[in-house]
Amino acid sequence: MSIKINALWTLLILLLFMTQCAVHHTESQIQFGIEAAQHDLWDEAIFRWEKVIQSNPNSAAAHNNLAVAYERKGDFKKAEMEYEKALQLSPKDEQIQSNYQKFKEKITAKKKEEISDEKK
Repeated sequence: MSIKINALWTLLILLLFMTQCAVHHTESQIQFGIEAAQHDLWDEAIFRWEKVIQSNPNSAAAHNNLAVAYERKGDFKKAEMEYEKALQLSPKDEQIQSNYQKFKEKITAKKKEEISDEKK
């Protein structure tokens, strides 16, 4: 009986260690993406945040950051999808709300500008 208990404790400790490593890896990838974005390396930032989402699809931060990157690259369709996913995961996050609101305002202004240009 004590061998089973020891084996169970060993397994639990191993799982805890693996979970902590995964969390640290996710955080380091998010941070790496932020640093890449700060240097206007948007493709690298996208790569890092997509990697986070592959391992942790419920990371609102990664979806939000990815949305910002797609927006900066001019891929507004993907940006909107990522903002909506981030908001779905974390609807009360003020940073995500603010980013999404600014994005929507930018898109609205861009559409008005296009309509105005067409009338000329």
